[in-house]
Amino acid sequence: MKLSEVKELLNAEVYAGADRLDTEVCEACGSDLMSDVLAFVKDRALLLTGLQNLQVLRTAEMMDIEVVVFVRGKVPTQDIIDFAAAHKMVIMTTELPMYVSCGILYSNGLQSRRAGVRLG
Repeated sequence: MKLSEVKELLNAEVYAGADRLDTEVCEACGSDLMSDVLAFVKDRALLLTGLQNLQVLRTAEMMDIEVVVFVRGKVPTQDIIDFAAAHKMVIMTTELPMYVSCGILYSNGLQSRRAGVRLG
């Protein structure tokens, strides 16, 4: 799924990486626990989270996650936007809660794979 479609489906606003909306993502990880994100480790994934701090972006960078979507209307601070721009990450926000955001993306084809098993 292209990030432009994610933006449209979640009615999201882009704060960093607007020039990268043609990027494809294959799956999503929804979590406020960065330890869960560390266990996720997938290629071309996006992270949905309500946790808004630089540690989220540092964790995402370490896991090669290039897209972070802040849910529940969280607006990134300037230091988050600057970090994302410097590390070529895409930052979006949506007013939707995480459960609804994940459901919308899942029902539109962005699914998750755990241990090589396709869900759905």
